[in-house]
Amino acid sequence: MSESPRSHPVSPVRQALAANRLGIFAVIAFMIGAAAPFTVLGGGAPTGWAVTGLLGIPLGYMLIAVVLCVFSIGYLAMSRRIVNSGAFYTYVTHGLGRVAGVAAAAVAVLAYCAMGDGLYGGLGPAGTDFVASLTGWSGPWWLWALIGWAIITVLGIMPVDAVGKVLTVLLLAEIGVSLTYAIVQIAHPAGGHAEYTAIDPSQLLTPGIGVLLTLAITGFVGFEGGPVLSEETKNPVRTVPTATYSSLILIGGLYGFGALAMTVAAGPANIVQAATEQSTSLIFNLTAPYVPAWLITVGHGLYFTSLFAATLSFHQFVTRYLYALGRERVLFHALATTSVRSRIPKTASLVQSAIAFAVICLFAYAGWDPVVNLFFWITVTGGLGVLILMLITSVAVFAYFLRRTNRDGVGVWRGLLAPIAAAAVLGWILVVTLQQFHVLLGVEESSPWRWIFPAGFGVAALLGMLWGLYLRAARRDVYDTIGAGANRGLISGTTGLAPTPAGR
Repeated sequence: MSESPRSHPVSPVRQALAANRLGIFAVIAFMIGAAAPFTVLGGGAPTGWAVTGLLGIPLGYMLIAVVLCVFSIGYLAMSRRIVNSGAFYTYVTHGLGRVAGVAAAAVAVLAYCAMGDGLYGGLGPAGTDFVASLTGWSGPWWLWALIGWAIITVLGIMPVDAVGKVLTVLLLAEIGVSLTYAIVQIAHPAGGHAEYTAIDPSQLLTPGIGVLLTLAITGFVGFEGGPVLSEETKNPVRTVPTATYSSLILIGGLYGFGALAMTVAAGPANIVQAATEQSTSLIFNLTAPYVPAWLITVGHGLYFTSLFAATLSFHQFVTRYLYALGRERVLFHALATTSVRSRIPKTASLVQSAIAFAVICLFAYAGWDPVVNLFFWITVTGGLGVLILMLITSVAVFAYFLRRTNRDGVGVWRGLLAPIAAAAVLGWILVVTLQQFHVLLGVEESSPWRWIFPAGFGVAALLGMLWGLYLRAARRDVYDTIGAGANRGLISGTTGLAPTPAGR
């Protein structure tokens, strides 16, 4: 799918992203916006209690935040040395080789497309429900999905800092209302006495903790997006690590506190039954008796805007991956074309919008359930893909620093021990996820879907490897620049990816 470099002369202007546009707070907004905190608290936490029957969801969120902080140590050590919007793809390339890198790119594009497109299945029904609650008119889910799609398509070709401002406003509203609800719930405990059993360390010894952690980790997908925006930040060496750790602390704290507050308000002994019966209404029902009605209405609106912010964030992430692959001619070079005015990967953004439009139309035409089949199944599968990428990247980071002279000044903990520790824990979570994937999908254990969705990433990785091997055999000029990004100097010995001899 690559093109001859002679057929399209390289134009640095038409390939350049807008540098120095994003500060720390804007990057945080993209990352936490992708995680959709209000959606996780309103929908993810109740689903966790209902599916697992376990009390320790709040502790699970906190523990996963710690695990991902350990993962981020090596991940960000790489981001400081290799600034590239390809992120996972680039780091795997420099750690495990070009063929593995192209395979990782295929998995990354599939995973992030699944996240971004699957979210429309939640966005549409959420819009329908919210408008119906205000006006009494209930339109089809696809109408509101397409309205959201149209707005995201327009924002997708606007300057990235403008998008960051939109996400910042939405995020501040989400956090403000989430904290207000949690404080109200803590102040009105079940039976008049607050119990904090949900964060008792003994919850970690409960059978089924692996499934609980698997559900918890899906609520953090998106936090890893900082390096994807690194080329557009004001100071990637400082901005991306600060934004990543800040996002994990904020997400972990907000999830843990918000979920704990619901157990206090419902009562630890009652939370599982309440979540099973009330589902996404739980957070509102526990708060409504003690606050003005307008605040509950605002909360319902924020459930919609939370999904919108997440969809917008993942649209940006997919766009950057397509752009990075187009710039290096691994995919069509036209994907690297940027707007002269905004320096946004306009072509890549419109391609992602076209894919999302096709997905919405397909589900609407076929009459498939948007919440179960699109939102739930597809985003859960996308989260699995990101988990696979985090595991592979941890191994790649270890391999990269292991062979570097003095590890480029990176200590043993950051360059070797932390990546291996992260790989071990993430590997265990991945095994549990695959074993219990039918539980996550809500299907029978015998259902073929429990294997079809994960197998999709195996097929993507295989196709990526075959494409990488083809590029090595037939397109050496493309193959030698895989993982280089905007700075072709990275191909030299500074990264360990020297140009390959013709026979290799």
